[in-house]
Amino acid sequence: MARDQRHSRRRRRVLGWLAELVVLALLAFAVAAYHYDLGERWFGWGPVDPLAEPAAVLPPVGLRLPELPAAPAVAPAEDAVAPAPGAVAAALRPQLRGELGEELGDHYAVLVTDLASGEEAFSAGAARTIPASTTKILTAVAALEALAPTDRFATTVRWLPGQRRLVLVGGGDPYLERSPADAEGLYPERADLATLARRTAQALRAEGIDLAGLRLGFDDSLFTGPAVNPTWPDRYLDDITSGVSALWVDQAELEEGVGFAEDPALQAAGVFAAALERAGVEVAGEPRRRAAPDDAAEVARVEGAPVGEVVERMLATSDNQAADVLAHHVGLAERGEGSFVAGAAATLDVVRRLGVPARGDRLLDGSGLSRRNALSARTLAATLRVAASPEHPRLRHAVTGLPVAGFSGSLAARLDDGPQDALGRVRAKTGTLTSVHGLAGVVDTADGARMAFVAITDSAPADGELDAQLRVDALAAALAACRCGVGS
Repeated sequence: MARDQRHSRRRRRVLGWLAELVVLALLAFAVAAYHYDLGERWFGWGPVDPLAEPAAVLPPVGLRLPELPAAPAVAPAEDAVAPAPGAVAAALRPQLRGELGEELGDHYAVLVTDLASGEEAFSAGAARTIPASTTKILTAVAALEALAPTDRFATTVRWLPGQRRLVLVGGGDPYLERSPADAEGLYPERADLATLARRTAQALRAEGIDLAGLRLGFDDSLFTGPAVNPTWPDRYLDDITSGVSALWVDQAELEEGVGFAEDPALQAAGVFAAALERAGVEVAGEPRRRAAPDDAAEVARVEGAPVGEVVERMLATSDNQAADVLAHHVGLAERGEGSFVAGAAATLDVVRRLGVPARGDRLLDGSGLSRRNALSARTLAATLRVAASPEHPRLRHAVTGLPVAGFSGSLAARLDDGPQDALGRVRAKTGTLTSVHGLAGVVDTADGARMAFVAITDSAPADGELDAQLRVDALAAALAACRCGVGS
């Protein structure tokens, strides 16, 4: 029995030593793991990245942080307020009667709908009008849906070694610039041909290619059909817009700043050739139009701004050229053809697929320059509603890009003669051609009702163009300043 007791005591001592050794070993491992980052090296454990997960970073040991009180709401939460048809009519009808109404001419359309439900609150005038640049709302929505807000258009250079030829390939970037200096400070950020030339020279040197005596081609075959819409008046090409091209620089503007290049792709190739020379590449002869074979190796590229940012810029400044380029891309994505015909048809295809009842409407371009376009106010209002709906977050650029009355874009200097309450409450796309004046957008009333509205005339008197524009502005301002919500 004494022997058993001695054996038991010995076993307990051994177990005690083992336990102490295990504890010491664990402590030693912990110190080593901390000092040498063994957890991160062996098991993938690691410190929290403060840039990626700042909220997960623990405070230093011993630092006690006080509990922060809940932040107060920036603004009280409110339920959506539906517009009251009677109140909307009371705000708008005085603007459409007597001498005031005559300023719009005899053919106009005015429509107000609840932005959330689409329910009509007010309607007056014609079924369809010439939409002018309000067309760009449809172009924007179609581009964001058919492409994606994050897509970018690339301008590339291909190398044909057997011919010792470079080919500049246009990818339909509407905002390609000459150089970084030209692009500096612009929104959205721009790709440029000088950077593309520098990257091309670097890639060729890396491959050991002799840079002397290389020939240059250019490929603008991404877009097809006529470069100029046949329904546009010839005078538009003097100072309003250029022919549409998948390859241009500075939107085909001439260096003198007056007019546009007759061949935008040839002009861009000439700019690129000069940039290659500055980058150390000797270009032999003149650039020639030549399609790049599908198997030609790409040696360099630059990518333009995301589609969402292009859309915002296009809407804010009513950029005709960017709008028609985007419409051509919609035609490519939806119908496999980048042309005026395919782009216009595909734009209507997309908005109808989104639930817009665009029956009987007609589109011939993406910019709205064609006087043969015809859109209903309901089509425009429904497109705005879809773009603003939570179910379609990828379309939000079509709303955020709209000019804001009194603050931005083509509305920066408008609605300033109306009620001050209207400033900042109206976000709308302008539309202007000879005898055509319109606004289509969204408005927040003084009491919180959110509405889509359209006000367009295409019969403004020849001696009253400015009066017609001011009357359209007054309709929008009256909506923004009124207390038109149900229960107000």
